[in-house]
Amino acid sequence: MADGLAIAGVVAAAAAAAASILLSPGRARSAAMLSALALFPVLILGDQWHSAQIEDLRHEPAGLIVLALAATGAAVLLLGAVFRRWPLVLPLAVVFALPFRVPLHAGGDTANLLVPLYLVIAAGVLSTAVREWVSARGAVGGETDAALRPPPPEAGAGWPPGWQPALRAFGRPHPLSLALAVVVVLYGLQSLYSPDFSKSLQNLCFFFVPFSLVYALMRNVDWSRRLLTAILWVVALQAVAFVFVGSVEYATRNLFWNHQVIRANEFHTYFRVNSIFWDPNIYGRYLALVIVVATAALLWARERRTLALLTGLVVVLWVGLAPTFSQSSFAALLAGLAVLAALRWSWRWTLAAVAVAVALAVLTINPGRINGETSGRANLVSGGAELFAKRPVWGFGAGSFPTAYRERVATGKAPVSVSHTEPVTVAAEQGVIGLAAYAALLIAALWTMGRGMLRRVDFEAGGDDSPRAQFVGRAAVLAAFAALLVHTMAYAGFYEDPIAWALLAAATALGAAPTVRASTR
Repeated sequence: MADGLAIAGVVAAAAAAAASILLSPGRARSAAMLSALALFPVLILGDQWHSAQIEDLRHEPAGLIVLALAATGAAVLLLGAVFRRWPLVLPLAVVFALPFRVPLHAGGDTANLLVPLYLVIAAGVLSTAVREWVSARGAVGGETDAALRPPPPEAGAGWPPGWQPALRAFGRPHPLSLALAVVVVLYGLQSLYSPDFSKSLQNLCFFFVPFSLVYALMRNVDWSRRLLTAILWVVALQAVAFVFVGSVEYATRNLFWNHQVIRANEFHTYFRVNSIFWDPNIYGRYLALVIVVATAALLWARERRTLALLTGLVVVLWVGLAPTFSQSSFAALLAGLAVLAALRWSWRWTLAAVAVAVALAVLTINPGRINGETSGRANLVSGGAELFAKRPVWGFGAGSFPTAYRERVATGKAPVSVSHTEPVTVAAEQGVIGLAAYAALLIAALWTMGRGMLRRVDFEAGGDDSPRAQFVGRAAVLAAFAALLVHTMAYAGFYEDPIAWALLAAATALGAAPTVRASTR
């Protein structure tokens, strides 16, 4: 792909993704979502056209390629029809597809891509676009869908008449949506001066653009008690299945994939498992998040049968988490449980306990062994700080950390070429500008998730249980997000994890739900 076309495509994809995040449901948003959906595979194909993987595909029989494309299109259309008929299935399908990565082998290389999630996103965008265009047509005829009504006229008041329709389409963006859109656009713009433009393009197209569509699809979902319960069942059954796979690996001392972990197990006195995940730390992150969600439901459960089921689930997941030997996952789990303790009992006592635990950890840590025990991550942190000092304002460009680290910091052949600490990565690649956007996103997210949650309440006995489910859902989202944040401090992968974007969408929707009907205790 010509450089000019690639640059224009990156800017257009980032703009379409940001518009999908900001626009209210309607034809304009569906057009932006369809544009983003079409652009990101085209950009990837153009960027990798001369790579070994695409070369291998081009040498395949044309009939097989056409057949594969037809099968993919048929699957997307079928899923879209299901989502159109049963809208509740869409968020469940997104949640189900979040952990699955498919290894694609070509030209001697392996890439682990979120193919199932991309198919669900494509089907969800198509079904949503059809629904929004049909609803908009009905609105013209006098039948306006309440969920698609434009915001009140004051959204465009004071602006020239020609600007008012566009302002009404955007409405009044939620602070979290606005911060997320800024992050996406900024990453696209900062990829233009990256020394590894191909890497930044891939990050944008594999993560930022499709995950923006995940946020857009799930932001307007009605997060009812029924849906929250169904999601809990989905992640619980998935996690138990993953634990079973990991237990088989541990019992047989045989991993299914990732030769680096296989070789490392040969030199360690312990044996790490990764289940279906490529990395034990990502497997541990997923289990830690599910444990946090299950614990949130457990702490506010009332029926004995529910208490027993959730307790058993947590025990099973703890057993599955242990053989990952993932320090970052255990730290993330403790952070999530601390948030739940603060919400369920007392934030003051929880804060005191956390402070004591941190102090004990600091006193017992041997600074001389940190770098070795963390596989050289201390060097990466100091190297990232050195890169930030060289270009503190705008950084080296999106996706540039591996290249910049090897060229400007590493001596000889660096054993690790990616940062494992999210703020360090953002600082080195995007400078103060990127750090400001990252901080604004975290502040908006935590404010949205935590607003009003520390107020102690007694839920009304009997009757509608939706307020209780809404509160527990918000507690689970806040605790899981806190756990994920802690994990990214030691293993990065915040923007690249679709779970983070799904949690942000859930927080936006649950935060906008009616106030919990409860009496103050």
